[in-house]
Amino acid sequence: MHEYSMTTMIVDAVLEEARRHDAEKVLEVELVIGEFTFLNPEQVEFWYKVLSERDSILKGSKVRIELRRGYIRCPKCGYEGKLMYRDDTAYHLMVPTLLCPECKGIAEIITGRECTIKRIRLLGRGHESSAKG
Repeated sequence: MHEYSMTTMIVDAVLEEARRHDAEKVLEVELVIGEFTFLNPEQVEFWYKVLSERDSILKGSKVRIELRRGYIRCPKCGYEGKLMYRDDTAYHLMVPTLLCPECKGIAEIITGRECTIKRIRLLGRGHESSAKG
């Protein structure tokens, strides 16, 4: 249900922006979703479609998702790169860890946590416009 609650917030933000621009219709919403949000893009698309059918201004609009790769930085050794995963045998899945793959120090996330509305294509009174986030 993580995707449902996030998509609900996205839809609410899109509707607010459409109202601010006095739009008649939302045509398309572009999202950027980071790897470390652990949001399933297919589920976000599904919930967007379900939620957009409830509001006539959103009905029929498209959602496009750009996935943002996650990267970490180690303040101890300066490593920048992909996150290290370890196998969790109890659950039979790979679990991300913030340990630096070089020095095993604690790393910080530099990209991959975002879930942002990049752009909204709107149809106003006889013209199309874009709102960028």
